[in-house]
Amino acid sequence: MELKTYWKQSLPLLCVHIVCMAALAVFLLLSGNSADSVAFILSIWAVILTAYLCKAYYSRKIYLEKLLELTRQLEERYLISEIMEKPDRIDDQIYYQILKMAGKSMLEQIASVKCERIEYKEYIEQWIHEIKTPITAMKLICENHRPEMPKTLTKELLLELERTNRFTEQALYYARSEHTEKDYSVREIRLFDVVHQAIAENKHLLLNYNVRIDVQETEASVYSDEKWLCFILNQMIVNAVKYRSEEPQLRFFAAQSGGNIILNIADNGIGIVESELPRIFEKGFTGKNGRNASQNATGIGLYLCRRLCDKLGIGITVTSSDHHTVFQLCFPIDDFIREVQG
Repeated sequence: MELKTYWKQSLPLLCVHIVCMAALAVFLLLSGNSADSVAFILSIWAVILTAYLCKAYYSRKIYLEKLLELTRQLEERYLISEIMEKPDRIDDQIYYQILKMAGKSMLEQIASVKCERIEYKEYIEQWIHEIKTPITAMKLICENHRPEMPKTLTKELLLELERTNRFTEQALYYARSEHTEKDYSVREIRLFDVVHQAIAENKHLLLNYNVRIDVQETEASVYSDEKWLCFILNQMIVNAVKYRSEEPQLRFFAAQSGGNIILNIADNGIGIVESELPRIFEKGFTGKNGRNASQNATGIGLYLCRRLCDKLGIGITVTSSDHHTVFQLCFPIDDFIREVQG
């Protein structure tokens, strides 16, 4: 609270006192009192009034600054009425009651929204699990009736089914990404077993676009969640195919650097514009090459990769040039894992 503002707000009170002082001075002078006596009385009045206003200003300032600091320290600032002391002033008590009612209303609204979000999330997860059954059934039908169906038709159907399954997986992982700790199970896994699993899940996509796969396999093991890690690799494989060159190639290789195992996923696609690299993990960001190469780009895949990597404690970085992009997944290893692998 600024002093200038306070005095400005106190102006009506000052005007009342000035009028009263003038009236008292006239009365005293007409009653035969000397000018010195009247001046002395008005001086005492002015000193008392000034002292009162100054004390009121500083006590009010301390109270409000304390209240503001308390509010700044809160993450949920609408809860301020729950921790602030009940004020002594009548007008402050009215504001206090208003804050109480507003906070209660806010909590009720938040509880209602959370309940709706939970119900919607549960519905989405249930729907995705149910839709997977007909997708799997259609895949089996295509596989079992290959001789009876035209080769091109079977290939296209399997490709579209794989794509549909990928979109449902993305929706499921997006719905669960807010609370991954309830869904993942961290254990020791062989890194390249997950790489091969991700490649197998995208086999029709890779075959359709004649993507050459180069896996420089090692026996590296990491601690992570196999299912979530496979999803991250799936997104990177799909992106590499989506933004491919005329002779697409995808390489997987790992190296140990200090206390980390780094998995590299390199492609020879159209690359990422250097100025856009800091933004590729933002939700909904597609970039210039993304918009030119694919009208279906949503900017969700890499956003989910970063979000899941953060939850799993995996570092994720990217480097790119005109015809070369490398994603790196950095898995920290402690002394115990390093001794076992050594």
